Formats: sequence, structure tokens, C-alpha cells
Amino acid sequence: MIDVLATLFLNPITLSRWASIILLLPLCLAVSVVYKTIKCGNVRDIPLASVVSWITIVVSMYAVGIALFLLYEIMA
Repeated sequence: MIDVLATLFLNPITLSRWASIILLLPLCLAVSVVYKTIKCGNVRDIPLASVVSWITIVVSMYAVGIALFLLYEIMA
């Protein structure tokens, strides 16, 4: 098992551009759920607050990514 992990560390799996963009969604969802679980006082508020926070994080991350890409294209 350790050999497999060492091999993955030395030779990482290559992902397509779309796969890395899609993998951002569950990462942001996990961060949003953990953050809202800590911040919300009522347990019933957590699902809606997490979804709103998740959408905000995802839209912001994509907006920053697009802005940086456009800045790179203009500067290059």
C-alpha cells in the first residue's frame, strides 16, 4: 500500500482541464459545510446556508480564475 502511495506522490495522476474545474465543486462544498456547521446556531439553518455559501465560493473562484486568465492573455 505504501508503494502505491509513494508512486502516486512521485508520478501524480494527470487531469484534464475540465476535470480539475469539476473537482473544485466538491472541495468548495466540503469547505462550505464545515464553515457553516461551525457558524450556524441552529442545525436546521445549515443546509440552506451551506448551499448559499457554496454558490458564492464557486462563482467567486471562477470569476477570479477568469480574471487572472484574461490578465495573463493581455500581458502575454
